[in-house]
Amino acid sequence: MGKAELKTKLTKEITDLGSQIAAAKSAGQPKDEWDPLLKQMLALKVTYKEEIGEDFGPKKEVKKKGDANQVANPKNAEKAAKKAAAKAEKEAKKKANREAREKAEKEKAEKLSGKGGGDQYGNLPLLNSSKITSKVWSEIGSLSSSKSSSTVTIRGHLQSVRGFGKGVFAIVRSSLYTVQCVCFESPEIPKTMVEYISKLSNESIVDVSGVVTVPDSPVEKCTQKDVEIKVTAFHMVAPSAVLPFQMEDACRPDCDKQSDVGEYTGEEVESSDGLIRVGQETRLNYRWLDLRTPANQSIFRVNSFVGHFFRECLVEKGFVEIHTPKLLSGASEGGSDCFNVDYFGRPACLAMSPQLHKQMCCACSGFEKVFETGPVFRAENSNTRRHLCEFTGLDLELTIKEHYYEILDVFSDLFIHIFDGLNARCKNEIERVREQHPFEDLRYLRPTLRITYAEGCKLLREAGIEQGDYDDLSTENEKKLGDIVAEKYKTDFFFMDEYPLSVRPFYTMPNASNPKLSNSYDFFIRGQEILSGAQRIHDPVLLTERAIAHGIPLEGIKAYVDSFKHGALPHGGGGIGLERVVMLFLGLPNIRKSSYFPRDPKRLSP
Repeated sequence: MGKAELKTKLTKEITDLGSQIAAAKSAGQPKDEWDPLLKQMLALKVTYKEEIGEDFGPKKEVKKKGDANQVANPKNAEKAAKKAAAKAEKEAKKKANREAREKAEKEKAEKLSGKGGGDQYGNLPLLNSSKITSKVWSEIGSLSSSKSSSTVTIRGHLQSVRGFGKGVFAIVRSSLYTVQCVCFESPEIPKTMVEYISKLSNESIVDVSGVVTVPDSPVEKCTQKDVEIKVTAFHMVAPSAVLPFQMEDACRPDCDKQSDVGEYTGEEVESSDGLIRVGQETRLNYRWLDLRTPANQSIFRVNSFVGHFFRECLVEKGFVEIHTPKLLSGASEGGSDCFNVDYFGRPACLAMSPQLHKQMCCACSGFEKVFETGPVFRAENSNTRRHLCEFTGLDLELTIKEHYYEILDVFSDLFIHIFDGLNARCKNEIERVREQHPFEDLRYLRPTLRITYAEGCKLLREAGIEQGDYDDLSTENEKKLGDIVAEKYKTDFFFMDEYPLSVRPFYTMPNASNPKLSNSYDFFIRGQEILSGAQRIHDPVLLTERAIAHGIPLEGIKAYVDSFKHGALPHGGGGIGLERVVMLFLGLPNIRKSSYFPRDPKRLSP
């Protein structure tokens, strides 16, 4: 039976039952007589809904509130009209209040963002190189009283901002230099402009235009103390999010002198004076911010100049700059302290130094005098204040005619050239470092002081320190020897040669007078090694013997040994750690302060 037929059938049965029930009621029959009919009808209505999907009977029309049919008389109509009018008035007031609040909030947001400030103030659109203007820019470091009354435009970090009554003071920084900018309400400067500047976040990038003026008293908080800028325009180029630390705290001078040797745990050290200071690990976690401090800006300018003077001196002496591979088939100096990598299915490692290749270039390829600056990798699990897993090596190699002293003379000249150059060209940077990290100027002699390894051991024993002539020199004893030499010879820089052969790399030339010694040397600054070097073995037979004695697999250095089989010049050289030179020249307590983005056993980012 179809749905339509079922609907007709059920409708008829329900209707018939309804008629019977109505007739019984009209006849006055008792309920118990027609009640079974009622139950039967109700059951059929349930069946109807289940099968047909709707209630039985005609659909009821729902009358809406306020329908004209419901208004029985004029009084009800009048009452309903008043009620509707009151409701409409209430809704209108709510809407007006809401629109007023939205307008006020929009105006406040626009005021804080500088929208509507036009050429005078506000947030600049994204700089995407869409146009070039005729604007003339000035460097903050060039501002002085000689430019008084001139109009300038600068860009920099908003170091600090302070509202004061109807005015605002802002310090803007670019690299090492800072200048104070002042802005007060006036017919030319609206109140909203002062409020806009006051609300900007520290370290945002800003453009400032104004007139250079000479203040009544020097601005001690800025490098440009004899001038300030009277602001005529102030715009934000790029906002800064909430800072992880305040730059003021990051620039605070050290109150306690830390040791430059020993274990580095990464723990934050509390200051004895109770002032907030930013710990080393926090600095490294946000290195891009930490590098903005004047001390760090100066440290890495000194770092740059060390490399410059290194190149300058060696080029003048006829050296050629080379660039050697950092992927090797075997460890360059033997041992296990190298980073192993997969090289297309073959084992390889990162270079622990350019040692082998710079020897090939110098002694075997006819260049005779070579140098290189590049990364050096050491897989040493040394968590100290002076070790890194990656550092910048300043390496050189040169041929000799008779004696390795010829090499030592070059190194002496090189370091004196670097130190003299830094003291002459980096005076400002050195003082900016000293403001935060106090230190004494490096003392050095001309020519550089030389002592033998045996003489150094003797000095230690005379001071009551146990040290054998053929025993390796510990870091602690190196530091003590540096103190002894500084006291006795009035120098913080010296070198020591004729080290025991047993503590030097396999390619080190044995000493002609004593087979237990070698023609090797180390240079020291403030009692710490910054260079290690030696005369190299240029005879392939002796080189093979020494490699075997050190347990170095010959297959890994075959090309290196073979390079000396076709006529090799006597030669030697050394490797300098750039970061350690900068650290010790500036008296810094941790090599991580002289490395842009340090890599140690526990840090691989940022």
